[in-house]
Amino acid sequence: GALLALSKPPGLPILGRPGDLSLEVLLPALRRRLGLAAELHVVKAPARNYSGLVLLSSCYHTTKKLQQFFTNARWRGQYPATYRAITVGVPAEAEGEIRAGLCWQQQGDRAMVVPVLAPGRRSLARQDVKSTLTRYRVLGAMGGCALLQLQPRTAFPDQLQVHLTLLLCPALGDHEHSSRVGRVLGVPFFLSPDTAPARTQVLDEELLSQLGLSPWQLRHLPLHIHLQELVLP
Repeated sequence: GALLALSKPPGLPILGRPGDLSLEVLLPALRRRLGLAAELHVVKAPARNYSGLVLLSSCYHTTKKLQQFFTNARWRGQYPATYRAITVGVPAEAEGEIRAGLCWQQQGDRAMVVPVLAPGRRSLARQDVKSTLTRYRVLGAMGGCALLQLQPRTAFPDQLQVHLTLLLCPALGDHEHSSRVGRVLGVPFFLSPDTAPARTQVLDEELLSQLGLSPWQLRHLPLHIHLQELVLP
């Protein structure tokens, strides 16, 4: 009918500045190629650095109805988005929940999302900090890495990346938050954002060899978080 699903590569933004490549810029060409009479609208899509499902609609009313469904789903106890992630490290527990307060913090000339492990009631009431929750399950593990299923129960920018660092298993290709997980004699521990500025992810030689990458190619490694499934009403 009116719905169309695509698989988006990592790094492609939904909206972009004039002259930049974005999904929005590509929609007219896609419409012509498919021979559709009506314009295509984005219903649901993963963040720029994520890969995975993009849901499009050629019907304005369908678009609005589904967007309203996704907005209201959490209030009804429904969690329609399921992600997959490859992590550097294997969680100690096979499944569980990650709870944390998240907020924006200015670090130099950029703003970053940082965890607030014990947010106060006032900061939550003022919405300076948002209480966030993600459910996870380990689907498989090999070579010191794991494949995780992630189901965010709240929505906040970079929530999944930050939650994985709190699990001490950052996402493969996370060059924004993975520096917060340090290691001493192979044992991971969490570093505060103030002492761990963002940098290209550090991987051991064995994993680099398995990936077929040289150290200077690492900065081009994309974020391995993928929007795997959307449940529609």
